[in-house]
Amino acid sequence: MSDKAIRRALLSVSDKSGLAELGAGLAARGVELVSTGGTASALRAAGLMVRDIAELTGFPEMMDGRVKTLHPRVHGGLLALRDNPEHRAAMEAHAIGPIDLVIVNLYPFEATVAKGASRAEIIENIDIGGPAMVRSAAKNHGFVTIITDPADYPALLAEMDAEGGATSQAFRTRMAAKAYVRTAAYDAAIASWFAFADPEGEAAPFPETLPIALRRADTLRYGENPHQAAAVYVPQVVGSPGVPQATQLQGKELSYNNLNDADAALELAAEFAGGAPAVVIVKHANPCGVAQAPSLLEAWQAALACDSVSAFGGIVAVNTMLDGPTAEAITSIFTEVVIAPSVSDEARAIFARKKNLRLLVCGALPDPRRAGLALKTIAGGVLIQSRDNGAIGADDLKVVTRRAPTEQELKDCLFAWTVARHVKSNAIVYAKDGATAGIGAGQMNRRDSARIAAIKAKEAAQAHGWDAPRTAGSAVASDAFFPFADGLLAAAEAGATAVIQPGGSIRDAEVIAAADAAGLAMVFTGMRHFRH
Repeated sequence: MSDKAIRRALLSVSDKSGLAELGAGLAARGVELVSTGGTASALRAAGLMVRDIAELTGFPEMMDGRVKTLHPRVHGGLLALRDNPEHRAAMEAHAIGPIDLVIVNLYPFEATVAKGASRAEIIENIDIGGPAMVRSAAKNHGFVTIITDPADYPALLAEMDAEGGATSQAFRTRMAAKAYVRTAAYDAAIASWFAFADPEGEAAPFPETLPIALRRADTLRYGENPHQAAAVYVPQVVGSPGVPQATQLQGKELSYNNLNDADAALELAAEFAGGAPAVVIVKHANPCGVAQAPSLLEAWQAALACDSVSAFGGIVAVNTMLDGPTAEAITSIFTEVVIAPSVSDEARAIFARKKNLRLLVCGALPDPRRAGLALKTIAGGVLIQSRDNGAIGADDLKVVTRRAPTEQELKDCLFAWTVARHVKSNAIVYAKDGATAGIGAGQMNRRDSARIAAIKAKEAAQAHGWDAPRTAGSAVASDAFFPFADGLLAAAEAGATAVIQPGGSIRDAEVIAAADAAGLAMVFTGMRHFRH
């Protein structure tokens, strides 16, 4: 047996999966098992001989288990450099035996927060002794092996067999690095909870040091382009249900662009949660058709009619259960991803005929008004802002023209406004009867966005054989103020009869006068929704 053979192991785990098999494997290899509380009980229940930590330290577990491993005979056994004469002398003088292997996974803090536990229970699930043992063992990985993930138990036993009962330096180094990642993420999760979710905490959206606790959910084939690597991470503690949490029922694996576009579609569909059936079609993170209707099939037809060219190869999100007739209609064109809160058996059978189509079930829709932070990397730093969760209703609008909008115009204004907040700036959205009629996105000036949206509406009318584009008699939303009257006049030329915009330009009077001259009704929201 190697002179670095594992002779004593300390086990203290919350997640007991694989524990009995590991304990049996270690015992069969001549390793003494030292353990604590529930872990010791589980090992004994598996028929294994276990030495209590209290016997090792000479102190009983106390204070409901809060104090049990924080002792020199534990940490001295972990931190002692075995080739240092002074360390060895100290161990002999204080009856400290070496601990060669530590198996620790931490109190389930993240899971406790996720289940909505009380503050007292969350605090009780902040592990102290566990991270201390992990860090001590990891620091001394020249001699001590640290395992924090049950998935590594088989590799540990295989390593011991290959190394004559010991572990290689490379293995110990790899496990130590993994252990520090775990304790860093664990501490970040706790700090994140205190910063953003603790009910007794003070609101501090931008703390001096920002803790972010993320866990890799998947590695993607590539990023936005094939030469870019990519992965998707999810919050360890606080978060909202979304695309990464959805269940994929069928189809190819999701790409970076699929995830980005599906998120854009789902966030907009969530705006209509609890309302009439709604369909959102997204292409390149911009909606190209959105509609609400008495049935989901009618909503699909109206959304598709807005821009059926762009919808080809698009992403579809709905706000309610996806039914068979709508599934049949969606599969009539090439669609990359469909995401819904639920899917009927009939719809699943229909989608199954398109084996490459990615079908996702998200369950709950994200809350569009939730708080949170939005992050964007820039060279040399990160830009952080609060989420754009601002909202306005009919009572918040200010009529600024001689003519006030009719009831239907007001409904269309609010619908267009809801969509516009999800369109890249400069954003112009025409809407009529609960459906988008034309969308202009991401242009360098607002006039061009208004004209592009009108062009798309004309093309849709020609494709469907309509007498006039649906922009005739529509409401138009602008995500920010019209700096000049030209953008508004372009909307009037397209047939819009009502306008919703934030207002606030130094030329508001000029724009209002142009609206009055064109017979338009216009309302100001006092809130803009840039989306870069």
